Amino acid sequence: MSGLRTIAVLNQKGGVGKTTTAVNAAAALAAAGQKVVVIDLDPQAHLTIHLGVEPQAIETGAYEVLTQSADFASSLMLVRPNLWLLAANINLVGAETELVNVVGREIILREAMQASQDQFDFCLIDCAPSLGLLALNALAAAQEVLIPLQPHFLALQGFGKLLQTIDLVNKRINPHLRVSGVLLCIYDTRASLPNEVRADIERFLTSARGANNAWSQAEILPTFIRRNIKLAEAPSYGQTIFEYDPTCNGAEDYRKVANFFLGIKDPPAESPPAAPPIEIRPVNLPVPQCYTPTPIWTEPVSHPEPPQP
Repeated sequence: MSGLRTIAVLNQKGGVGKTTTAVNAAAALAAAGQKVVVIDLDPQAHLTIHLGVEPQAIETGAYEVLTQSADFASSLMLVRPNLWLLAANINLVGAETELVNVVGREIILREAMQASQDQFDFCLIDCAPSLGLLALNALAAAQEVLIPLQPHFLALQGFGKLLQTIDLVNKRINPHLRVSGVLLCIYDTRASLPNEVRADIERFLTSARGANNAWSQAEILPTFIRRNIKLAEAPSYGQTIFEYDPTCNGAEDYRKVANFFLGIKDPPAESPPAAPPIEIRPVNLPVPQCYTPTPIWTEPVSHPEPPQP
């Protein structure tokens, strides 16, 4: 799909920042003048809720596109300037069961999007925390995969399995698919573990350079998403981080994520000004007086017993 840059935001582990990344990266791209569509492929419909849409009020969304051949463009909702949404609700739970006997079930979404490839600049797909048929449709429709990852040891355990799945889809279904980047989320700058995990991932990705796999060109994004309570509060108001608090660290971080996909290099952070030297003044202290310590306990003196008569 040459006219549309489609990015699947995928990780089979939950709670790593997939929906937050899809919503706010899309909002930042839309604010930069790009025409962006976001697709909610998670039956929990968190992306839909995050953008202020009530899932139960949806008449035509992702479920109808996948199972009833509903028109993709007609199913979109304009939710912000330059930002369209293919919403989801709980009905999406039954999609995998209903499509189990359908020929070509892995590429239904890709075929539905074909007619709209020249109408948008970016498409971000928020995937469910699993590697089922819904995620497979997302990978078949995308050219790139962005992997949000929490820099913890347990979050790395499924990382290799995820890369193998993407590579398998690349070889059998979608030869254009590749992993474009790994985004470290919920990053605690005060701890040493995130830096150690980041170094491990960098070594792993560097060792794959030149290999014949889908992640040979992957890189860790030059920015990371700092731990920020504002990012957790924004969904409860149905707002993006740029609407809820455009000056917080989360807004700044996701602007940099959008710049990464736009090919804009952020200026290096300015180092803080050097602190003025501390003036050292002589201090006249009284001369300590020596004294003889008095013991608080002494060994009792033993007296010899008088001789016996």
